[in-house]
Amino acid sequence: MRRALATWLSGSWSRGCDGAASGWATLRGRGPGKVQFWLIALVVGTCAGLGAVGFRQAIVVLQELIYGENDTALASHAAGLHWGWIVTIPILGGLVVGWILHLFTPDGRARSVAHVIEGAALRDGRVERRAGLASTAASLITLCTGGSTGREGPVIHIGAVISSWVSERINADGITGRDLLGCAAAAAVSASFNAPIAGALFALEVILRHFAVHAFAPIVIASVSGAVVSRLLVGDVTEFMLPHPTLAFYVELPAFMILGLLSGLVAAVMIWGIFAAEDLGDLVQEQTRMPRWLRPAVSGALLGILAIWFPHIIGVGYETTSNALTGDLMLWQAMVFVVIKIIAVALTVAGRMGGGVFSPSLMVGALTGLAFGYVATAIFPTVSGAVGLYALAGMGAVAAAVLGAPISTTLIVFELTGDWQTGLAVMVAVSLSSSLCSRLVDRSFFLAQIERRGVHLAAGPQAYLPATISVGRLTRLRGGEGSASDTLCYELIEQGVFLRRSDTLETALPMLDRVGESFLPVVTAGEDGDELIGAIFHLDALKAYNRALAETAREEHS
Repeated sequence: MRRALATWLSGSWSRGCDGAASGWATLRGRGPGKVQFWLIALVVGTCAGLGAVGFRQAIVVLQELIYGENDTALASHAAGLHWGWIVTIPILGGLVVGWILHLFTPDGRARSVAHVIEGAALRDGRVERRAGLASTAASLITLCTGGSTGREGPVIHIGAVISSWVSERINADGITGRDLLGCAAAAAVSASFNAPIAGALFALEVILRHFAVHAFAPIVIASVSGAVVSRLLVGDVTEFMLPHPTLAFYVELPAFMILGLLSGLVAAVMIWGIFAAEDLGDLVQEQTRMPRWLRPAVSGALLGILAIWFPHIIGVGYETTSNALTGDLMLWQAMVFVVIKIIAVALTVAGRMGGGVFSPSLMVGALTGLAFGYVATAIFPTVSGAVGLYALAGMGAVAAAVLGAPISTTLIVFELTGDWQTGLAVMVAVSLSSSLCSRLVDRSFFLAQIERRGVHLAAGPQAYLPATISVGRLTRLRGGEGSASDTLCYELIEQGVFLRRSDTLETALPMLDRVGESFLPVVTAGEDGDELIGAIFHLDALKAYNRALAETAREEHS
């Protein structure tokens, strides 16, 4: 009897192992089925939620260790510290950040949400894992040592690294990889704000930049799992403890329209300020021949000096944002803090110190709305609600304009308050701020960042897809069927008209149009210089481009 039982158990274990191995091979070879993908989305969402909560708790622990207080009361506490300590901490933090990024990234730059968006569009939903982890560590140090950025960007990148690893393990195609990336981003935002609805829509609106039905279910599953993880580990609490202001409904709506336009202008100034500071930093680094690892420390020194008089710029800015939402700041403080915070964010980003712009835009928006609210309620005291409502609307309006995420930002505010009238006021302000800011900058901060690197995502797939198709894969090799004449190829090479195997259709298509030939020679580096390997034909290039456009349209409308 025992022998028979042992034989049965051994056979069952062997069949189970064989079945698992066969299932894994099928998963890697053919990709996941729908139910399998939903389970994977659940796992990715849970891991991304754990990453977001872990990053948040690490900030709390390190801030208490370094400053003696976490972000909930950091500004007030830092005001009582010795000025030498206030200046020294960001410098030391900048040195550590510079060392991390110098060693573990090829360009010494921290990765951000813009890189995640670019990975979704151009790299089949993958991001750089080594550089991404280094950027997360750098952002953590930045936020704990006086850097004036936010934590949502880094936690989205943590999720993107996780989803990229999973995509590699299951050999995911482009659609699956992008959907997994969206799952990770949704869970990270959901866990950060305890806002699962907004997290799901943020992934669709900002990361994937489409609302395809096939992506909706797994992204919702991941977003909900991220929120559940946050609620289990942190508690069912919102990012900010908000009052419940009342709205003098129809009469007061025109004021929120004006606030929306003002917020759009403030958002544009914030974006311009960051880019101007980056350009100035590049110029100073080039002229002084400053080593790239020292650049964050220089920014840290400037931030430390600024924080002597304005400790409100240190870290995420939770305390100052909360004070703005509850109306615990005066008019002059709100106006001055808007300017100082924008300068501090520009210094931090220009110094390549890491972190995101979501939380800073929330703080700038809350301060802008509060200042506007004081003026509006003073002019029309009998028909105006509380100034906190203006701060709330301004917070959503500036953040939506900076991020290019009007839908998800409106929902984040709605989930924070649960008040539909408040949501309506925010929606009015958000719509106008987003419209104005998108006219002044290239759609959003993230898309403008990508555009500055020469990638034209904002113009749509017809502009960026050629950069995803390599010349090498379309080359007809020498001597093969339908290949080009060697004589004609060498004539073009002598005229300097040729492509390299590593080039893309972004280079090839304009050159084919300009030259007017039906093909272009393709060369590669050899021992004796460039070596002709074949030619790319205009017809093949156009067919590949058309297939890519059709595939994108199919994905976005499926």
